[in-house]
Amino acid sequence: MKKLLLIAGGALGIYLVIVLLIAVFPAIDLSGTPAGPGVKPLTALQAEGRTVFVANGCSYCHTQQVRPLDEDKVFGRPSAPGDFAWQTPELLGSERTGPDLANVGASKPSDVWQYIHLFDPRAVVPESIMPNFKFLFRVVDKVPPGETAVPMPAGFAPAAGKVIPTQQAKALVAYLLSLKQTPIPGYAMNGSMGGATNAAPMAKAEPAPAASPAGAYRYVASKGESLFTANCSACHQATGAGIPGAFPPLKGNAAVDDEDPTLHIHTVLQGAHGVIIDGVKYDSAMPPFAGQLSDADIADIVNYERGSWGNHAVPVTPAEVAAVRAKGP
Repeated sequence: MKKLLLIAGGALGIYLVIVLLIAVFPAIDLSGTPAGPGVKPLTALQAEGRTVFVANGCSYCHTQQVRPLDEDKVFGRPSAPGDFAWQTPELLGSERTGPDLANVGASKPSDVWQYIHLFDPRAVVPESIMPNFKFLFRVVDKVPPGETAVPMPAGFAPAAGKVIPTQQAKALVAYLLSLKQTPIPGYAMNGSMGGATNAAPMAKAEPAPAASPAGAYRYVASKGESLFTANCSACHQATGAGIPGAFPPLKGNAAVDDEDPTLHIHTVLQGAHGVIIDGVKYDSAMPPFAGQLSDADIADIVNYERGSWGNHAVPVTPAEVAAVRAKGP
């Protein structure tokens, strides 16, 4: 009997030591990690949305941790402890049935897109297997004062009435849009690590991309397509057709196919809101990309759009982008 007690006690002791070494001590060590650059506490609405996120089991299918692997580069830079300084417990997740959400506020920055996606994911991502969350919305005959109807595409809108987000939907979207990675010295936003570790100093965010220096530039269609896919296709779609009533088309768009690229470049740099194309007004806001993409990146995206889906406009150079950037908003 004594031998059994000794064995049990020894096993328990070993277990406790292992727990201390791999869980308790690391947790204590990381508890003092400062918030990363630009990482702020959640607002009351965002915190409410985090509760909705948890309550609806979103973390069962979506992670919020970008690993330092090539396959994760599409989601952003590798996650660091400072990214989670204001979120306890962290919703890292373990199952990636759907895409990682660590940077979804930057990759999908449109609240309109988020609402459409929640109401019916197939409306914006045809191949999606995500269930719809229509119970987070109301269908009304008349839009109440102060509310804005979600511009659901034909085929996904209810047979009658307008779609209105509930308070829970508004909170959830506010939380999703808050999930934005900020630059960290030693990290690249495409997921590579410049020799840094997760404990790299987090003092200052890297400055916005500077204007490209003069030099040889060669447009590579595959790079343009990759940048378009990562930054633009969610709203404008891979076909360039956009989503009727929600996001404008790029295919056959007069500004995109114009011989003078100034308006096209300015729109990508500074964003747009309330544009009218072929008599249709698009109230959804397009975010500016001036602060996160270089002149060469902008040129690649613009050239991809100007040469795809039947568009045949003259290519642009980083120097032309720099000139438009210099004029400001």
